[in-house]
Amino acid sequence: MIRSLSTKGVPMRVRPIPTVGLLALASLLAILPPDTARAQRPVDLELVLAIDVSGSVDEEEASLQREGYASALNDERVIAAMGGGPFGAVAVTYVEWAGDDYQRTVVPWTVIANQDDARRFSDEITAAPFMSARWTSLSGAIDYCATLFAGNGLEGVRQVIDISGDGVNNRGRPPAVARDEAVAAGITINGLPILNERPNPWGGAAPIDLDRYYEENVIGGPGAFYIAARDFDDFAAAILSKLIREIAANPSDAG
Repeated sequence: MIRSLSTKGVPMRVRPIPTVGLLALASLLAILPPDTARAQRPVDLELVLAIDVSGSVDEEEASLQREGYASALNDERVIAAMGGGPFGAVAVTYVEWAGDDYQRTVVPWTVIANQDDARRFSDEITAAPFMSARWTSLSGAIDYCATLFAGNGLEGVRQVIDISGDGVNNRGRPPAVARDEAVAAGITINGLPILNERPNPWGGAAPIDLDRYYEENVIGGPGAFYIAARDFDDFAAAILSKLIREIAANPSDAG
């Protein structure tokens, strides 16, 4: 499903189409390839925001993540980047993930072209009920997010998964395998590792060198990069920098 939040109602008079015209149109659509018969919305970027809500992320930290994305999406620099491409719009969906059996689309695909679009999208992020689950499956998150591009009614110049988290993969197949499959399908994966020194809710220590882990096992594809957040309090600043760079990326610079 795709939603466009920028719509204009224009009164118009509709004339009935003669039956013979409808039959001719139906015949034409029947012989066209499926991709031609089903028009897709062109956008400069299809972006999946994939956020860790595993057991190592408490409710306060989860709230900081959501607020960070909401704030960044409403920043005038991000809005300018979204409207600065050839099509003047990007499409975004917001996903939360944990173990290999837990991924949830919180906000579906939405075309964002201006401040009003961004505000409505970010309001949906912050208003959604929070849910968490056990384990951390980066591979499960990548696999799930990679399926969201097919049949979404969009035709983006680029397809990107933006994945953030505060831990290493401890469930499911190796994330590098999932990463490589997504990259082979033309998807770029960028990362935002959260270098959190706070113990997780059950007292376990934070992972060491998570930024290097993301570099070696998570990010991939043309122009892939990561930006590390020093902690959850630094998340908002990190995601702002990351979104500006991600959205404004020039496809000709990739690879």
